[in-house]
Amino acid sequence: MEEDNKRAAGLLTSQLLLNHSVYEVSLHPGGLSWNRPHQPFKPGVCHSVPVSEVVAVRELDAASSTTCTCTSMCSTGTSSNSTAGTSRSTSGPKSSRRWQKIPQRDEEDSPHAFTVSYVERTRRSAWRRRDVTFLCPDGALCSQWVRTLTEQISALANRPRRLLVYINPYSGKKRGERIYQHKVAPLFSIANIAAHVIVTEHANHARDHLQTEAELQNYDGVVCVGGDGMFSEVMHGLVLRTQRDHGRDHNHPDQTLAQTAMRIGIIPAGSTDCICFATVGANDPVTSALHIIVGDSQPMDVCSVHHSDSFLRYSVSLLGYGFYGDVLSDSERKRWMGPARYDVSGVKKFLSHQYYEGTVSYLPASDVLGTPRDRAPCRTGCVVCQYNRPLEEKEEHHKMEESNDAPAWRSVRGKFLAINAVTMSCACPRSPQGLSPAAHLADGTTDLILVRKCSRIAFLRHLLRHTSKDDQFDLSFVEVHRVQSFRFTPRFCQTDSELDLQELLLEKEVQEKEVAGSQAKRILGQICREHPACCLTPPCSSCWNCDGEILPQAAIQVRAHRQLIRLFARGIEEPQVFDDITPPCTISAPPLPV
Repeated sequence: MEEDNKRAAGLLTSQLLLNHSVYEVSLHPGGLSWNRPHQPFKPGVCHSVPVSEVVAVRELDAASSTTCTCTSMCSTGTSSNSTAGTSRSTSGPKSSRRWQKIPQRDEEDSPHAFTVSYVERTRRSAWRRRDVTFLCPDGALCSQWVRTLTEQISALANRPRRLLVYINPYSGKKRGERIYQHKVAPLFSIANIAAHVIVTEHANHARDHLQTEAELQNYDGVVCVGGDGMFSEVMHGLVLRTQRDHGRDHNHPDQTLAQTAMRIGIIPAGSTDCICFATVGANDPVTSALHIIVGDSQPMDVCSVHHSDSFLRYSVSLLGYGFYGDVLSDSERKRWMGPARYDVSGVKKFLSHQYYEGTVSYLPASDVLGTPRDRAPCRTGCVVCQYNRPLEEKEEHHKMEESNDAPAWRSVRGKFLAINAVTMSCACPRSPQGLSPAAHLADGTTDLILVRKCSRIAFLRHLLRHTSKDDQFDLSFVEVHRVQSFRFTPRFCQTDSELDLQELLLEKEVQEKEVAGSQAKRILGQICREHPACCLTPPCSSCWNCDGEILPQAAIQVRAHRQLIRLFARGIEEPQVFDDITPPCTISAPPLPV
């Protein structure tokens, strides 16, 4: 084999053997490409991959002579018809079929080879590790390729080398440990990533460990293996630890919070995995592991939830009062049913059709791009999230608006079936568009959705639109606002309306003195007809669903913090990035020097 090995401006080019054909293999600053020129009976082939998406490169010794030299799909944790030089025999009678080694190349002809593992996109945002093995005519050339590729990968500063991993063994169907050991750990090993694994033993184990014991300076990121609840634990621990280290009082609703320095990785192993689906586009452990390996970074907004001057929780996906709060509260008593409990509780609460009264005050988002109804979803490289106004300037603007007692805040009072605030689309396999399809991950806002009292049929139309591409806000009883902050006060907590005050005083007087006069009965009856949720019995109240956890207080105030955390993700890629079956060569190699 004639060899052409030239180094100029980071360029390395050689003719190597792949699948019994000669390929022109080039390494340049843009990436790695291998091309097979057009030959009789063999059409030309062009492949390329960015260096940033190369998982690992390793040299094979002579003992690996049975390694397959063709490009093959590697799906960790799944079975295939050929692995590591073994293949299922398909010749001869059925009784003679057995696993056996098949020699792939002659050691004397080409004993030197190296394998490149890289990312390949499949349908629906899923990623897979793909291996390609090149044969070299001599050991010096093979070592040079391995060394040069390794240097290129090591130069990528965003790649993690040490990770702190928390595994929830009880999430979903209790498969967290198995998923990590069979699908994720082998990929980390190939990429030379060291992982310190902690299997959680009780609720909030990961949160407490991150706050007090974890030596974060020894790691490049934190990974959670579990569902949305496990991610919430890790996120709370990391954010609270960061505020403590920076001397920030997280109990103060107007406190500007410090951004976390470490990235969080999510290996989905739960019941819904909504956060993983909305930030990566697939609930697949291999895809998430590859995003961690290549060192992707996706900033993400976080909402702080307070009651008076007391901190309650952080939220990154859904804050739901009314319907979604009732569904969660009822489903908690049916945990023995598994994921099906959400469907049962959802039907039950839909049939009850309970509504609640209160006042929602909100601060509309200013100086931001996009609206909740612009039909422009958040995708990789989102322009809305990258809007170039400095973060500090936005925070100052937010403080100025809050300091003026004015007309910036707006209020809506009424009877609501649901009050939802979503910081991301909340897309999941059951609702591909999510609760707010145009919500953005890192624009510093949350979408406030108010569903007023309506008939069951109308409410069902609204719920069904979550599963289709129809505009779910194009209904007379639904309104949506993009806000920076909002407050909610249930009716039984309001004292700023004279009508409410009179009603409360009248009810108290009737209960204490047991007045049975005809005039009092007429007034009380009128109040009960107008406000069936508030009678002589204690006022009816729902609870808040905060990322799958129940909040103890109904009266809350919420504020969105822009890009408070970062994930090992890059957002959902546009479909055209990976939908083409035979894409053209996307990275063209520079011309060879003469």
